[in-house]
Amino acid sequence: MSDSAEERLVLGADVSRALVEGRAVVALESTIFSTLGLPAPANGEALEACKQAVLEYGATPAVTAILDGRPHVGLSADEEKRVLQGTRKVAERDLSVAQAQGWDVGVTTVSASVALAHAAGISVFATGGIGGVHRGSEVSGDISADLDAIANHPVITVSAGAKAFLDLPRTLEYLETAGVPVLGWQHDWFPAFYTRSSGLPVPHRVEDERVVCDVLRFRTRPSTGVLLTVPIPVDDEIPQERINAVLATALESSARAGVTGPAVTPYVLARIEKETDGHSIPANLALARNNAGVAARVAVALTLN
Repeated sequence: MSDSAEERLVLGADVSRALVEGRAVVALESTIFSTLGLPAPANGEALEACKQAVLEYGATPAVTAILDGRPHVGLSADEEKRVLQGTRKVAERDLSVAQAQGWDVGVTTVSASVALAHAAGISVFATGGIGGVHRGSEVSGDISADLDAIANHPVITVSAGAKAFLDLPRTLEYLETAGVPVLGWQHDWFPAFYTRSSGLPVPHRVEDERVVCDVLRFRTRPSTGVLLTVPIPVDDEIPQERINAVLATALESSARAGVTGPAVTPYVLARIEKETDGHSIPANLALARNNAGVAARVAVALTLN
């Protein structure tokens, strides 16, 4: 008899112990910690910073990944080293394929990480920025699987909004249609990753983690998650005028190069790094660490109610 998806899931020792004891756990994606997310050594710095932020608030970090054809939630030090060198991205649609084909290392995107967090019984997940509706989607149909995953797994996703090069109004519209509560952490505006405000009002502002927990509890659709948006810290924000100019150049370049689908995000982020003389990397680190800390606060609050 073949084993089930649940039986194949590998939990790290610390994560397993925390879940059994009813303590707070925060899932973390692995794409941002791989070469597809940040260049070395910044990817390793991001991993350590996010883990430390989660630990500081009393929760256990659980990095998700595919290793040797099996889904992992919570990694050992040696397994983390493999993720840092990962070059193969895994979205939720790829999870079964990665297992069936025995992929050596697969770094998980938001959609895969949310799915694995749900499978492991983890209710809070932290990332940098989610994917969304791409510009020109009315022609290409390009909509990130992240949105569908958030809409179909009862997990609180903590992010700095969505990637700034996306169609943010349509992204918010999609989330509304899917019934996903979108919250602004002590902030009135939907963040745009490197900038604190996209100019679009966030549907609901929340002031503390207890309210976030109650939003998840009181949802009307049992399978639907929650998106908690956290603006990048003020001191780490890249001025909107500068990032907008850089984005325009990066998007034009990607269009000329024929880059589409999942390849757009790493391509554009690499261009942004180049055009900002590397200033986007400290911003990435700051927002990822900040999100992880807020996620840990929410996770701890969930265990207390």
